[in-house]
Amino acid sequence: MSASFVVNYETSPEKYRHWALSSDGPIATLTMKVDEDGGLCEGYKLKLNSYDLGVDIELHDAVQRIRFEHPEVRTVVITGGRDRIFCSGANIFMLGKSSHAWKVNFCKFTNETRNGLEDSSQHSGLKFLAAVNGACAGGGYELAAACDEIILVDDRSSAVSLPEVPLLGVLPGTGGLTRLTDKRKVRHDHADIFCTTSEGVRGQKAKDWKLVDEIVKPAAFVETVRAHALKLAEQSDRPADGKGVKLTPLQRSFSENGVDYEFVSVKFDRAARTATITVKAPAKDQPSDMAGIEAASVHWWPLQMGRELDDAILHLRTNEIDIGTWLLKTEGDAEKVLACDKSLLAHQSHWLVRETIGLLRRTFARIDVSSRSLFALIDEGSCFAGTLAELAFAADRSYMLALPDTPEAAPRLALSDMNFGLLPLITGQSRLSRRFYDDDVPLSAARAQIGNALDADAAMALGLITSNPDDIDWADEIRLALEERASMSPDALTGMEANLRFNGKENMATRVFGRLSAWQNWIFNRPNAVGEAGALKVYGSGSKAKFDFDRV
Repeated sequence: MSASFVVNYETSPEKYRHWALSSDGPIATLTMKVDEDGGLCEGYKLKLNSYDLGVDIELHDAVQRIRFEHPEVRTVVITGGRDRIFCSGANIFMLGKSSHAWKVNFCKFTNETRNGLEDSSQHSGLKFLAAVNGACAGGGYELAAACDEIILVDDRSSAVSLPEVPLLGVLPGTGGLTRLTDKRKVRHDHADIFCTTSEGVRGQKAKDWKLVDEIVKPAAFVETVRAHALKLAEQSDRPADGKGVKLTPLQRSFSENGVDYEFVSVKFDRAARTATITVKAPAKDQPSDMAGIEAASVHWWPLQMGRELDDAILHLRTNEIDIGTWLLKTEGDAEKVLACDKSLLAHQSHWLVRETIGLLRRTFARIDVSSRSLFALIDEGSCFAGTLAELAFAADRSYMLALPDTPEAAPRLALSDMNFGLLPLITGQSRLSRRFYDDDVPLSAARAQIGNALDADAAMALGLITSNPDDIDWADEIRLALEERASMSPDALTGMEANLRFNGKENMATRVFGRLSAWQNWIFNRPNAVGEAGALKVYGSGSKAKFDFDRV
């Protein structure tokens, strides 16, 4: 894709070209009917209900709107709108002409979107059902596998498949591979056959192999899907009478030197290849009761800040790939952040607060899996408190300014209960638990300081920061650290950071992103996939791929 092409991750239903969203009481239906001529970039057609990044941006937006604008919805049915096609997966011609960075970012966003379905099912009671009403291949099956249930039409032709290995010389998105084993518990020999058979598996065998949950004859398909959707809805406590929150467009301004929102700003130093991301505390007191929170609606600080930060991260990841280091900063009144944390904690069982916490959880997790170096700078005017302290704990390193001669001006770091489990990593751990390898001694010492304003020395003693230079050494220490980082191989840093950020026990999500960073990243660089005679390059041309048969 062109380096000058800028991807906008913000959209809305009236702009959709590929999805239709409808709702009927507790059931919403997302119908995928891809506009063949609606590709995000020129040069390919989205045939057979295949998708590119633009299709997944709409899917992400639609699910976000269901979360916030339709609290009465308990089950989302995802189905195909083309005759005898559910989804044929990622568009091969788009991938074949894309840069390496585009392919990897595309795979990461699609995996995050699918992980988001599972996150909502686990934490918010929003269930998902894939009504597979036709051919379901590659990324289409990955989308289905991210749902709580898969119902496949048994019409003697519709099949599920992961044909990437035999057809394209790449992996089934790594999310597909991982969900086969970790989630659906498909036997590894069956999975081996499934992933090396381009025509896929249909009917009773698909059910017997646990590739789908149910098969249904065409005449009973619609009725069965609805019955299963209603049964899934019984597992949810989302309110039938909840008042939805309209996700209005973000107010933002772009320039050559950065992006500005109300509560988030991004400033570039292109020579140093850094972006400074500053998250601001609310300027005004925020409501503490549900009536006030509902009245604040989309402008409630935790919700608005989370949406802005998420958009900024996606913009940077896709459109500013040469910016290798993100400097995480905060500013404002820490007490106002801590007051918001109290409201989040007090009302966490309310659907709107629960969804807001979910948005924050997924946004911080998006930072964790971003292939950028993360340095937190805790200096004068900072408010790394509670929820915003998660930015410091997400960082690869954190520097906190010590001012021994003017302690009244020194920055402070403050903890809240939000730092101890409500905003976990994709591992399920809090970032503090990750930091201390679940050791109760330092965790208890940190918990005992909840609500206290800690200076650099106190934070250092508790192990909450990396370094506490004073004002004499601050500028030089930061400069040297950034210059050193900028001199290193971005590839080596990406691998190192991903390994270090997700220590300890693994789960399905960590394996999805770890395999994407390592295996798929490597395969996307290999000539067997992307060389002039590689499988991904020659697909659809009539030519046969030429492989280097050395096993590496």
